[in-house]
Amino acid sequence: MRFVSTRGAAPPMTLVDAIGKGLAPDGGLYVPETMPRADLDALRRAPTFAARATALLTPWFEGDALASQLASICEAAFTFDAPLVPLGGDRVLELFHGPTAAFKDFGARFLAETLSRAGAGGTVLVATSGDTGAAVAAAFFGRPDFQVVVLYPEGRVSARQAHQLGAFGGNVRALRVAGSFDDCQALVKRAFSDEALTKKHRLRSANSISLGRLLPQMAYYAHGAMEVDRASFVIPTGNLGNAQACLWARAMGLPIDRVVLATNANRVLVDLVHGGRWTPGPSRSTLANAMDVGAPSNVERLRVMYTDAQLPGAVSAESVDDDTIRRVIVETWHEHRYAMCPHTACAVAVRRHQTCEPWIIVATAHPAKFESIVEPLVGQPVAAPAALAELLARPSHADPLPADYDAFVSALG
Repeated sequence: MRFVSTRGAAPPMTLVDAIGKGLAPDGGLYVPETMPRADLDALRRAPTFAARATALLTPWFEGDALASQLASICEAAFTFDAPLVPLGGDRVLELFHGPTAAFKDFGARFLAETLSRAGAGGTVLVATSGDTGAAVAAAFFGRPDFQVVVLYPEGRVSARQAHQLGAFGGNVRALRVAGSFDDCQALVKRAFSDEALTKKHRLRSANSISLGRLLPQMAYYAHGAMEVDRASFVIPTGNLGNAQACLWARAMGLPIDRVVLATNANRVLVDLVHGGRWTPGPSRSTLANAMDVGAPSNVERLRVMYTDAQLPGAVSAESVDDDTIRRVIVETWHEHRYAMCPHTACAVAVRRHQTCEPWIIVATAHPAKFESIVEPLVGQPVAAPAALAELLARPSHADPLPADYDAFVSALG
């Protein structure tokens, strides 16, 4: 199977080569030359999440050097589950049971296993709006021939998220950038377009632009869809990678009906889907900080799948303000004794405006990562999962960095 750039000016690549490169040479994102079809019978028969992921991803690895290792990659990466938990008449797909308590663990661990087996060491460069950096750091921590550099916007992630990012040490370095996530992402994108820098450090992408992140995220949508007769999903999204994975899973033939994007006050995706206006701009800070994105990278993949005229029929989107986030967290706790992070609260708020049933609400992070927001609203402590508690008990350090490319290049050494 071959992969091509969204911008059409780069040669086709094998999967492992495309994963290793991250961005295409023309600055575009890699997409499949043709969309493969899922083997639904194999997915139904799969006894475990890892086996289901293997069945789903087998056609994507067809003809690739790592095809024979796909099953072992999935077994090593997916050592935790994605349970469907009842919530009223709906279900919540909990994606926060991995080592850093966020959905990013699925993609980061798969990417680390894939690059390790491909012998593609180097510097893993990642911009994070909250959860990606910790998941990537955990996945690559201690792996020979890999260094990890994480950029995050200082003061715009939760205290526990920031602590996680600086708690690894060893081959992981955290840089706290004086700016927004968009500034962090711009530095990373410019680095990957800098041929000399990329070659010098053997740069590897671990953001949601990477196929190595996007493909494994399809697995939990296949898992959710196969557990019910037919599924519709409400997905919290900022950079659009998580939702793009769902749309690709549907395009493969999975029994997925409607896909609804839940964003925070950063409305760029809502304006695109329902107004046909692509107007990226500066991001706004919100309670759902991991979705504070003003220029979502994966829009390029979305617009390859659908024309602007087709978008409203393929996907819908709605934004949620901070007051609604707070209200939904309080109401869901009182009604169901279910605590949720601000991002999941966006999805619950948007679900309330949908008419058909049932829905699968995607829960992207454990509420304990946002204790300063959630605990005052629910009126009691939210216990951190064991793996998160262990990270929070470590010392933490991050180096300051201005939002300046020359300073960033100097910091890389």
